[in-house]
Amino acid sequence: MRHNNKTKSLGRLAGHRKAMLANMACSLIEHKRINTTVAKGKVLRRYIEPLLTKAKTDTTHSRRVVFSYLQNKEVVSELFGEVASKIADRPGGYTRIIKTGSRVGDAADMCMIELVDFNEIYGKEEKKKTRRKRRSGAKNQDTPATKAAAVETPAEEPVVEDAVVVEEETVAESAPAAEASAPAEATDDAEKEEKAPETEAKVETPEAEAPVVEEPKAEADDAEDSASAEANGDTQKKEEGKE
Repeated sequence: MRHNNKTKSLGRLAGHRKAMLANMACSLIEHKRINTTVAKGKVLRRYIEPLLTKAKTDTTHSRRVVFSYLQNKEVVSELFGEVASKIADRPGGYTRIIKTGSRVGDAADMCMIELVDFNEIYGKEEKKKTRRKRRSGAKNQDTPATKAAAVETPAEEPVVEDAVVVEEETVAESAPAAEASAPAEATDDAEKEEKAPETEAKVETPEAEAPVVEEPKAEADDAEDSASAEANGDTQKKEEGKE
């Protein structure tokens, strides 16, 4: 019976189990991530994290303790060198287990266990900062917050001062508009005055030309009358001479 036995045997004897965990720990320190079953990964995490904490204090005693577990000088030197400098600021939780599905042969649950500070696969993308845009205009005036503010405004004096300031701003804005309209009206009047003499001249020209056209006709009539009178006078003189 299993009475308070916290050690997971993993179907192996003590010597076999310790050697397997030591080899897996060396592979994890060397390659920074390995693939294994979920059961072995959970046991390996409890096995290696105390060793990673011990590696933060680089002393001879710490190195000998870690070497007694791993039995590999190259891995111990890498652990106290590169890995210890990476995990120096982390208080714990040096490893991460990510489930990758089931194995094809026996359908065992598989996972990837890796050192958190040596992640190069995911999570490197920077999160985009979302900016909230505030809408301004007549649409926001119907919101419940604006209605509540409108109900509370009559009792507050600063709001009345703001209203006066708004009125002054509207008057100041209307003044330039009026000044802009006044020059426009003045230009319209000037254009009308310039056009008025031209129309009057056009109306008067036919009346001025009419007498000029009639004068040559009257002179021609007078010349004809005088010519006829002279001819009559000449004829009368000739008749009197004959007599």
